[in-house]
Amino acid sequence: MSNKGIDKVAKIRKLNDLLRRYGIGGQILLTRSIKSKPKEEIAEIFEKVRTFNDFHRGNDPYSEMDFGNFDYKGEKIVWKVDYYSPDMKYGSEDPSDPSKCARTLTIMLDSDW
Repeated sequence: MSNKGIDKVAKIRKLNDLLRRYGIGGQILLTRSIKSKPKEEIAEIFEKVRTFNDFHRGNDPYSEMDFGNFDYKGEKIVWKVDYYSPDMKYGSEDPSDPSKCARTLTIMLDSDW
């Protein structure tokens, strides 16, 4: 990978981290099954997503920190970041450029996927 490619991945990773950890730079979506949980459990799930740090080749093959999963009270929780065009109609042409990317973080049960 060229230095330019490495720089793009580093920017994408930083933008994904800002959204996942601080809610900055995109929108966070919860599936109905997550929304139906008690508020305390939703807060605990958010905290586990926010502090998730188990990235490896199996769940992060492109080093973008855009996917994770964990067990929570016997259920598998999955979160993922998607990159859309600013009008949300298509995929983003450049997820490393915030002006060309509407970033979303979706938190769901594995069975929702």
